[in-house]
Formats: sequence, C-alpha cells, structure tokens
Amino acid sequence: MDYQQVALTAPEVAPLLTGLRQEYDARYGPGAGDSVLDVEPQEFEAPSGAFVVLMDGKCTVAGGGLRRIDDETVEIKRMWTNPDYRRQGHALRLLRELAGLAGQLGYTTVRLETGHAQPEALALYRGLGFTEIDSYGPYEHAAAFEFRVDAVTTTPRHSRH
Repeated sequence: MDYQQVALTAPEVAPLLTGLRQEYDARYGPGAGDSVLDVEPQEFEAPSGAFVVLMDGKCTVAGGGLRRIDDETVEIKRMWTNPDYRRQGHALRLLRELAGLAGQLGYTTVRLETGHAQPEALALYRGLGFTEIDSYGPYEHAAAFEFRVDAVTTTPRHSRH
C-alpha cells in the first residue's frame, strides 16, 4: 500500500467520494451526502492544500484532504476509509500523513469536524487527545477538534500522482 497526493478530481478519489456520500446518507438521512460537494476542488490544491489517498493496488483504501483556514491553520476534510479496510489502523496512519503534510505546507494547527452519527471518528479523535473546540462549520450538531501538527506528525510518505 502506498500514499499518493492527487487532485480531488482524480479517478482514485471517486470511490472515496461515492462511499462518503453513501455513508452520510445512511447515517444522517437522504441528501446528507450532498455535503461532500460543499468545498471547491481547488481548495485541496497546492500551494495551500492537498489531497492524499492510500492505495492497495487499484483499490482506494482511505483518503483525506487539507484546505487552508488561515496562515497557521488547515482543516482536514473528506477523510474516509473503505469499509473493507476499517479497524486496521488506516485512519490513524492517514491522520499522521495529513498532519505531516500540513507541517510541510507551513501550518502549525489542524482542525476537523465530524458528526454525531460517526462514533468511530469521535472515539478516534478523543482517544488521541485532540482538543474539542466550538463547531466552526455549517453542520448542525458537529463536533469539532483541533490539534498541533507536531503532536501527531510523521514524515509524509506520499508520492505526487
């Protein structure tokens, strides 16, 4: 398995966005998955953002993106793990990859939000000791978290695709 830095519009991202839409619709109700389109693809592009996928051959295992909030803060969006690969530590490794990439891009702080119907994500972020902050996005009942890049980071292992 290897990480690849790709555009949000790359074919490797399509299964991730489809899976995320289906999951949001199942967990939050019909139409909730439309929120995967609420950020323009260019927000995940260099020099201020990025999108990374973890591939197992031609299968998209996991992925997530970074988009700029301000000069010091970046947000993780569209983080998802293929259901066939869950509970194997991929989400934690992806968080480390994204944090390392955020550091390379010059950010010191990472924020993210997750919904109340995603207990696995809530448990992961709380278990890692991320600081809970006030929700900052448009999602009702979202839980928001923040952490310092150096608290989670490793050297990114992605290749540009």
